[in-house]
Amino acid sequence: MLIQEISTLIQKDLRLEWRQRYALNGILLYLVSTVFVCYLSFNAQPNQLAIPVWNALFWIILLFTAVNAVAKSFVQEPEERQVYYYTLTSPQALILSKIIYNTLLMWLMSVIGFSVYALIMGNPIADLGLFFGNMVLGGLGFSSVLTMIAGIASKAGNNTTLMAVLSFPVILPLLLLLIKISKNALDGLAFSVSVNELVSLGAINVVVLVLAYILFPYLWRS
Repeated sequence: MLIQEISTLIQKDLRLEWRQRYALNGILLYLVSTVFVCYLSFNAQPNQLAIPVWNALFWIILLFTAVNAVAKSFVQEPEERQVYYYTLTSPQALILSKIIYNTLLMWLMSVIGFSVYALIMGNPIADLGLFFGNMVLGGLGFSSVLTMIAGIASKAGNNTTLMAVLSFPVILPLLLLLIKISKNALDGLAFSVSVNELVSLGAINVVVLVLAYILFPYLWRS
């Protein structure tokens, strides 16, 4: 069954991550050090940073954290192991398990990143519910897009330049929506103001997931 295959593959990724904790530790180190460098660069006390700057910095940090976290999805899988997967599981189960695992990882990084960022740079958010809902959708969006692009790049020798070029057109509108919704949450605007952006954000996530489910099998066969 598809669900059982996905569950098994996610458990495999969790065990692999636990054995190679240096990758997770490296991401955490990058996240914390980036926040600290921003603090030193702006020389700002908590809650003294302008809201648009606070918002933009937060999402830039999360974006590059997502790239570092998700880029290794297929890099850490040797070609021989991928051939072995080909004989055991369906490509749909493989790509969905990667997306789910990376989404969970991204949500964890988002919570840690927000906690560290808010502690050091202050927390000017007026509507925490909207902001965290936006983070959930953003984590899913980043993971879906970057996982699919990482799969394509893996077929081109894990070319990181190709991954950056292919992901930019999709990540950019996603990032703009996330920043706009977060700005509304920071300003404490009514939820109805952000409905259209939230629907657009959810639609992008659904389209990417459907495309990954449909197109990845063709990529996998190559």
